[in-house]
Amino acid sequence: MRGAVLHAPGDVRVEDRDRPTLQEPSDAIIRLSATCVCGSDLWPWRGVETSDQPMPMGHEYVGVVDEIGSEVTNVKVGDFVVGSFWSSDNTCEICQAGYQSHCVHRTLMGTIGTQAEYARIPLADGTLVATPEMPAPDKIPSLMAASDVLGTGWYGAVAAEAGPGKTVVVVGDGAVGLLAVLAASQLGASRIIAMSRHESRQKLAREFGATDIVTERGDEGVVKIKELTDGLGAHSVVEAVGTQESMLQALNSTRAGGHVGFVGVSHDVSLSGDLLFMSGVHLHGGPAPVRQYLPELIDLIWTDKINPGKVFDLEVSLDDIADGYKAMDERRAIKALVRF
Repeated sequence: MRGAVLHAPGDVRVEDRDRPTLQEPSDAIIRLSATCVCGSDLWPWRGVETSDQPMPMGHEYVGVVDEIGSEVTNVKVGDFVVGSFWSSDNTCEICQAGYQSHCVHRTLMGTIGTQAEYARIPLADGTLVATPEMPAPDKIPSLMAASDVLGTGWYGAVAAEAGPGKTVVVVGDGAVGLLAVLAASQLGASRIIAMSRHESRQKLAREFGATDIVTERGDEGVVKIKELTDGLGAHSVVEAVGTQESMLQALNSTRAGGHVGFVGVSHDVSLSGDLLFMSGVHLHGGPAPVRQYLPELIDLIWTDKINPGKVFDLEVSLDDIADGYKAMDERRAIKALVRF
C-alpha cells in the first residue's frame, strides 16, 4: 500500500509500505476513505519532535472495515467506521470513567500511521464506532473531523465547563480551536470569544458560534478579555495551541473559580507554583478521550445539526500530502483533507 513517512524535518514522502495484517484477535483492518494532516503532525515535521528512524505519519481516519479478528463483535466487514486517535478497549476502569485516551491498553494511532490506504486498528471493539449506513460523500469531511479535532475541541470545551450562562474564551484559531467554538456553542455558552488574527478563521469562528473576536495576543490579549468581562476574566477558557504564551494567556484570561481546558499538545510549557496557587483556576485537559464523545458527535453530524468538516479548507491527494503539510505550516490552510 501507499503511505506517508517522515524521513527528516520537512521531508515527508509517500512510499510503499507493508499492507497491515491482523496481529491480535481484537484487531480490525480498515480501508481508509479519508485521512488528513493534523496540527500536531507539524511538530515532528518542523523538527520540534525528532526520531532516529523514519516515522509513519497520521492518526486520524475514517473508512470501511476490510477484515476483523476473531474476537471483534461490535463492527463487521463492510461497516463505515470512525475511530479515535487512541485505541482503547473501552472496558477498563479508566475507560469507564470516560478517559479512553488513558486506557490501560491504549495504542497511539500515530505509531501505526493512518496517512495511508489501509490501517490496522487495535482493540477494534472499543475503538471503532460504525455509522448508521454508508455516508454520503459530503458527510465524510465532518466524520473525519470527529476522529480527532472535533472530539478534542469538544473535550476542551467540556473540561473548561462551557455551558449556559458562561463566557467562553478560545485561545487558538486552528481546527481544534475553531471546533472548540462550535462545541461551546452546542453546549449552550452565552458568549464565545475567539482569539484570532486571521480573517478567514474569524469568519468560520463566527459561523460556528463566536460572538466576539479578539485579535490581541499575550498581555494585550489578556487586557482585552478583562475589558470584555467587567475586569473579572472568562468563566471558561480553552487553550488549543500548546505553547508557553498560549497557556499563560489562557490562565490569565480566566476569572478566579473559572476553568481552563487545555488540549493543545504542550511544548516547553512551564507554570510556576505561585501562578497556579494564586490563580484560583481549575486546570484540566490533556489528550482528548475522543471515543467518549464519538456516538454523540456522529449523531450530530448524521442529523445535520453540525458541520465541522468546514475546517477542511484544502483537499490534496495522498501523493501530494506534503503540500498539505506546507500549506498548514505556512497558515495558508486550516486543515488539509486527503480522500481516497
